[in-house]
Amino acid sequence: MVSHALNKSHLDGDAALNYVDKKKALWILSVLWPATPLVGLYLVSETGWSIWYGLVLILWYLIIPALDFVFGQDYSNPPESAVEKLEKSTYYRVLLYLTVPIHFAALIGCAWWVATQDLSALEFIALALSLGVVNGLALNTGHELGHKKSSFSRWMAKLVLAVVGYGHFFIEHNKGHHRDVATPLDPATSQMGENIYIFSLREIPGAFKRAWHLEKERLARCGSSPWTLKNEILQPMVVTVLLYGALIAAFGTIMLVFLPIQMAYGWWQLTSANYIEHYGLLREKLPNGRYEHQQPRHSWNANHIMSNLILFHLQRHSDHHAHPTRSYQSLRNFEDLPALPLGYSGMFFLALFPAAYRAVMDKRTVAWAGGDLSKIQIRKGKRAYYERKFADAA
Repeated sequence: MVSHALNKSHLDGDAALNYVDKKKALWILSVLWPATPLVGLYLVSETGWSIWYGLVLILWYLIIPALDFVFGQDYSNPPESAVEKLEKSTYYRVLLYLTVPIHFAALIGCAWWVATQDLSALEFIALALSLGVVNGLALNTGHELGHKKSSFSRWMAKLVLAVVGYGHFFIEHNKGHHRDVATPLDPATSQMGENIYIFSLREIPGAFKRAWHLEKERLARCGSSPWTLKNEILQPMVVTVLLYGALIAAFGTIMLVFLPIQMAYGWWQLTSANYIEHYGLLREKLPNGRYEHQQPRHSWNANHIMSNLILFHLQRHSDHHAHPTRSYQSLRNFEDLPALPLGYSGMFFLALFPAAYRAVMDKRTVAWAGGDLSKIQIRKGKRAYYERKFADAA
């Protein structure tokens, strides 16, 4: 028995020593992705073709889903013995840090272009929405950095969240969503039968209210009013006000239209992610009135290679919720997880069409619950409909 333990330890050590992250160089795509709107502007200047204003939209909704299909999925995991080394690697942290100034550069560069070039209404909207997509994914950078323990990482998270004016996410996600996920208490968990448009009306204000309540409680325990710069919601909000104020002062009143459009579409990216990540999933309520501890099975997972490479592995969401402090390069796949049929870009597009989304996802949700509808979060007023529709499964 001792010999077996020593042998296992030796094998684990060998696995850690020999492990190579085959995607290591490719993670640079997550850093370069926020610069895509600037690439589009360069192509417009070189070719004169207006289509490049929508480069991000073309890539996000068409090319990346196609590449996900072509390259398939990656089910490989780093050996557990290699995780400590991966977590300590400076390389992966530096990639995250580099992403932050690129988000600022994309915002400022696009704002300058809008103010100095003669754009048609369609070109203006295409650029604003393109910027909104990548700046919405600044929330993904903030999401990864916000889970880290170092004060520098956490401040970088606040800075990048300020780009899209969603600083309360720093509190809401870490202290609210992770606590309440896959329960009726969570405004960021969608219900089966709830379309994304209805969900957004519940999720966006609900997230801010929960974040403010949590931060107000924390400050009260410290004997402080919420109206202080110790408030971690107000800190990034101040940065947003200064940043946007400077852009308006520098580039004029056109910013009063451009900035809200890109901001709103940035928020929509987070809403889209929240909508697909836990659709219909429900943690069991225990006899003591609490909900079971969240497990990987309480998040929809996706191992699609291309979209994961531009999203810092966000789509391995199941392991993230089970182990929130685990860094993107260390996230694992598990067997028998609820799995999305497409990567996030494809799922975001599908969610825009509620009937199509339900046709794809409802049957998967019922299968996840083993046909037991009592184990699924279902939108109020829809239960009878689903009981008839899935009577055979039950």
